[in-house]
Amino acid sequence: MDLAYLKKIVRIVENSTVDEIEIKEEGLHVRISKKGVAPASYVQATPAVPVAAAPPAGTAPVVQQEPKYIEIKSPIVGTFYRAPAPDADNYVEVGQIVQPKQVLCIVEAMKLMNEIESDVSGRVIKILVENAQPVEYNQVLFLIEPV
Repeated sequence: MDLAYLKKIVRIVENSTVDEIEIKEEGLHVRISKKGVAPASYVQATPAVPVAAAPPAGTAPVVQQEPKYIEIKSPIVGTFYRAPAPDADNYVEVGQIVQPKQVLCIVEAMKLMNEIESDVSGRVIKILVENAQPVEYNQVLFLIEPV
């Protein structure tokens, strides 16, 4: 089974009334299910704005707007890798500008290396997972600041 085939199956499940599908092919067994949550490759998060104490009389209140970040989430359960090989350079670093379709990392699942791509143009603000660590479905991997 190749990655494009699996992605197509995931899209079909996402856009249908089917809650779960199981495929057995060439010795591989894959189960795709939606647990009542519509999967998304990214969600725009709105951080909470801190509430300040009332300013002294006669002064204007100061409101700080937190920047909005795009969350890049894992579409599958697996192992997170920042580089294509142990001796290779990382796909991205904090502070780097990324483009749509640019590979950010790999999530290995069932011996398949799944490239996770950016959906937006922006700056990598934070990488939330350590290399070679397990990740869960829908776990936030990266925070991207749109540019």
